[in-house]
Amino acid sequence: MVTLESIPLFRHLSRDELQTLQKIAQERRFSAGQEIFSEGAPGDGVYFVKAGLVEIGSGTGARRVFSRLGPGEIFGEMAVIDQQPRSATALAAQETEVLFLPRVEMLEFIAHSPALAFALLQQISQRLREFNQHHLREIVEAERLAVVGNFARSIIHDLKNPLCIIGLSVDVFSNASLSPESRAQVQSRINRQVMRINNLVEDILAFTEGRRIANLKPGDFRAFVLELVKELRLDISTKSIGLILENEPPPGLIPFDAHRLSRVFHNLVQNAADFLGDGGKIYLRFKPTAGEILVEIEDTGPGVSPEIADQLFQPFATHGKKHGTGLGLSICKKIIEDHGGKISVRSEPGRGAIFGFTLPLAK
Repeated sequence: MVTLESIPLFRHLSRDELQTLQKIAQERRFSAGQEIFSEGAPGDGVYFVKAGLVEIGSGTGARRVFSRLGPGEIFGEMAVIDQQPRSATALAAQETEVLFLPRVEMLEFIAHSPALAFALLQQISQRLREFNQHHLREIVEAERLAVVGNFARSIIHDLKNPLCIIGLSVDVFSNASLSPESRAQVQSRINRQVMRINNLVEDILAFTEGRRIANLKPGDFRAFVLELVKELRLDISTKSIGLILENEPPPGLIPFDAHRLSRVFHNLVQNAADFLGDGGKIYLRFKPTAGEILVEIEDTGPGVSPEIADQLFQPFATHGKKHGTGLGLSICKKIIEDHGGKISVRSEPGRGAIFGFTLPLAK
């Protein structure tokens, strides 16, 4: 059990000053769980823990504890500085004994003791610093959990389509009357979706690790696109959305990673489908330019506001979508940059969103 003179705040006081404090100090005892003062109550004085443990917190039910104070520590000190109601609740965590110094008497004492005034200012400054650090840790933890939650929702959203296709294909595959040719087609469809899921997992791991994953090899880009369009149409077939190939890619070899690049097409087409709902059209076009090819995917949706266009490729940015978090577009950006290209989005009056990305031609 501490005495008045052993409290750090009073260590530098003279004997006469300590005797004056002894006269105004009131001893109070509280049982475990008993409230010392409540949030919103008048700030009538300052307390010092003589023995026991005090919790400073806020709220009812799921109460948040800001700090725990033991013998020799001060609480309720802001009442000495201002005349505002208590900003938190003080509770005896166990059987506790305190010293209470009424506000008026404490102020009069401080007026005649500059040393105490300075010591009290240091104490309040330290307490505010500790509270700020505690609050900052809570914010960081909350943001960390939010990021984890967004990340999980993004993965679930991107897995739903291939899993749905696999589920439907398994039902068809189990039909005993299915012809060998149709059975082979269904099996191939399942294999493609399993590979798509595997590629998605690899993309997410690569994105979080910040490593380059594109395995660029010269290939027939036109054949790749024509085969991929069949897959894309199957993905959006349940929403009655039309995928229109305005023109085919130019002939020739382009260095690209088929697995990674298919992820970009799937994501951009699925994003467009999410905004269109049932109905609408998605246009796919190709424009060869000097040294590269421009791929554009345009939908007949509401378009993209210029204010948010630059934010869409940031991790977890989402605007107007019921599902997803924008992580998909961040992955698309990384894949295209790994190919040596650039990706962007624009919207023109009377038209929907137009996503475009470039791919360098083989040298």
